[in-house]
Parts: sequence; C-alpha cells; structure tokens
Amino acid sequence: MCHVAMCERLRSGELPKMLSVHRAEFSKRFLEYSVYVPIFRTRQCSASKNSNDTVSPAGLLMQALIVAWLSTNSVLADEPLDSKWDYAPKLLRPFWEGDTVEGESMLFIKDSKTGTSKASVLFPIEAVLSVHNSAGDMTYEEGRDYLWKRGSREITIPAGTRIPSFTTADLRRPDDSQKYKLTHRDGNGEIFFGAKLEYHNMQTCITYKHEPTEWSTIIPKFDEQDLPRTIGRLRKGQPVSIVLIGDSISSGCNASGWAGGAPYQPSFPGLLQQHLEARYQSKVQMTNPSVSGKDTRWVLSTIDLVVKPKPDLVVVAFGMNDAAGRSAKEYQTNTKAVMTKIRDELPNTEFILVATMLGNRDWPRLKQELFPQYRDALRELCEPGIALADMTSIWKELLKRKQDWDLTGNGVNHPNDFGHRVYAQVLSTLLVAPVADPAGR
Repeated sequence: MCHVAMCERLRSGELPKMLSVHRAEFSKRFLEYSVYVPIFRTRQCSASKNSNDTVSPAGLLMQALIVAWLSTNSVLADEPLDSKWDYAPKLLRPFWEGDTVEGESMLFIKDSKTGTSKASVLFPIEAVLSVHNSAGDMTYEEGRDYLWKRGSREITIPAGTRIPSFTTADLRRPDDSQKYKLTHRDGNGEIFFGAKLEYHNMQTCITYKHEPTEWSTIIPKFDEQDLPRTIGRLRKGQPVSIVLIGDSISSGCNASGWAGGAPYQPSFPGLLQQHLEARYQSKVQMTNPSVSGKDTRWVLSTIDLVVKPKPDLVVVAFGMNDAAGRSAKEYQTNTKAVMTKIRDELPNTEFILVATMLGNRDWPRLKQELFPQYRDALRELCEPGIALADMTSIWKELLKRKQDWDLTGNGVNHPNDFGHRVYAQVLSTLLVAPVADPAGR
C-alpha cells in the first residue's frame, strides 16, 4: 500500500473507524499495515541501519494514532490485575476429564485456494455451548458467525462473519523487521512475534461438549505419596508457602492479565494459587522470582531468592531457554544441584519439576528433540517428595490436534490464556485429590 493510499484513508475517516472497532477486528486490520509501517520495531536492537528505516510523514502519523489507541487500552505489566477477572473452578478442571472443554482457543486460517476459513478443536463436538472472542466481550452466533457438524473437530466461518481470520502469510514478517530474529524454518521471512496481546486478539474461544474420549497421552495423576508434606498441610487448612522459579513462561508472559487486556486472566502461578485456596480453604503464599530468558544454569546462582520465603514446595520450571542447545545430561545435573542446594537450607522442601511446553516447531533455534529428553531426565529425578508435571507430553498431544498458532501467546514460546490454564490444570492435578476420591475435597 502506498503512502498516498494511506493518506486517503486518513482523510476519509477510515482510520478513526478502525480504531473504534472491536480489538480483534482492529488486530486483523492492523496486520495489513504493520508490514509497511514498523510501529513496534525497536530500532536500537535492529541489525539494519540502512535507509529503509525511514518512515514517511504518513507512516509517522499512522504510528502516532495507533500507539495512542493502544496506550488507552492497555496497562503496564506491573500494574495490578483488573478486578473483572473472576475465578471459576470449572476453568481449572482438567480439559482431559469430563465431557466439556471450557474456552479452548483457536485461530481461524483462510485457505488461499478455497477461501474457506477454519480451525480445529481437541475433541469431536457434540454441542457448542458458546463461541466468543478472547476478551470475552463479544459472543458469536451459530450460523451467522460460525458453522459446525456434530462429530467433527472442525469449525468453519461463513461470509459476513464477525470472527477474524488470517492467512499463513499474515503470521510472517520480512527478515530483520522485528525486535527478535525469528527466522522461519523454511527460510521465508520470520514468524510473527506477539509482544503482548497480538495473538490473543486474533484468537477465538469455544466452549463445547463432546463424547467421553480417551486422552491418548501421559496425564498427571494425584498421589498423596508424591508430595505428602505439602498435601498434608493443605488438607489440614494450614498455610503453605510455594516458590515458583522459572523463565518467561513462569513470569506469566502473554497471559492476558500480565499483558493488561481483557479478560485479565492471571498466569498459571496465580491460577494455581487461587485454585488451591478455593479447594482447601488454606492460605497459599505464592512467591515467584522467575525471570524471562533464564535457564537452569542461572538458577544455581539465585538459590537465596528461593529459600528466603521458606517454601514447603518449590516448582522448578525451565527448559525453553535451555533447548537452544544444552544437553539433557547438563540440564538434569543443574536441576539436581538446584534441589540439593535448597535442601541444604530447607531439608523438608518438596518439589514439582515442570517439563516445559514445546516451542514453535517452525523456529529452528529450538532443538525440538531436546524437549522429550529433558522430560525423561526430570522423570529420573522423581521420588517421594519430588513430582513431575509433564507439560511436554501434554503439549505434544495438543499439537497433534491443533496448531501452534491456536495455543501460543507470542508466536514462538509462550502459552496463551488457554495454555496457562492447562499449566495450572496439570500442576493442580498433582496437588488436589479428584472429587470422586472419598478423601478429596
């Protein structure tokens, strides 16, 4: 699009209209412009120093208007979560249990040949209960906005739908056009990176019923003997101190609450805390000194941050950054050393070791073969007092039925709201007895 055409849109009043529409629709239209106007580009971090960095007056005006709109609709990451978020136990019920999936995320992709836009869900649908945007403030109508067939896992959208859809080309950017270099595996440009809410605003959420289906992967099981001290304190209603130490996923990146957007869902540590307190009526102190970009080597030098709150339970969650090349043996050695150092100070501490979600398979920087190796290395460390939260196997199965863009919060290595809930579901399964258990709560 030339700058003359942009100016015409500005004079016609189209841009103000664009800025007033629903966020998801804005995001859809924003993709058209963002290829040409590097709004979010951090030039001091870019390797490019050529004349292509020059932005025309029209581009600058476009930038100013969009940034102004974004600033009025977001808050800083360190501001308190919006009060609109309401904890609901059903959101923390494991998606692999029962006959209902709550708020499963999907991103509609348009086939360039047929023009049909579709997305897939995890299980064959028996009944659609609701379809809404990720913010939760727009509910879509069957027939008008989406179509489905009983027994199918596929949702399609008709002409005139209000649901946003995209092409695979929309999810790419030119080389060296983003803050982070995310070269696609096929060498054709870069994976589109979402800093905060970009993917969230493009995705759609569905709640539906399905026939009971066997989840064909390793699923977590509640066993009080795995974490007897922590579970014992919870059962007695005693206060419990939990420390989570990890990377950007554990920091909460790309959960809507972290990003300052509706529905303001907390990331998985906050969800886990809320769920445990609700189920056990016990005070749970969640301390989270996680830092983006860190790995198992880093945590060895930060043990003081972990032991200071005197945790009953430490959740160790690394692997995404280690997967750039650290061997499974070194990963295991570092993790074991972390637990040893903590127990030198606090001998009764228990642990949950998190085998991380998978990163985007089209990003070659991540050595995908390391993720199952890390999982197996963590499993070898497990014993009474040390449990495994196997997100790796869960995510692998998710990706057999869905695409990375359905589940990601940033395009490459962070979960979206649904993914953060899956993290919390897996962890809570290790700590909360099933309702059917006579001893459960």
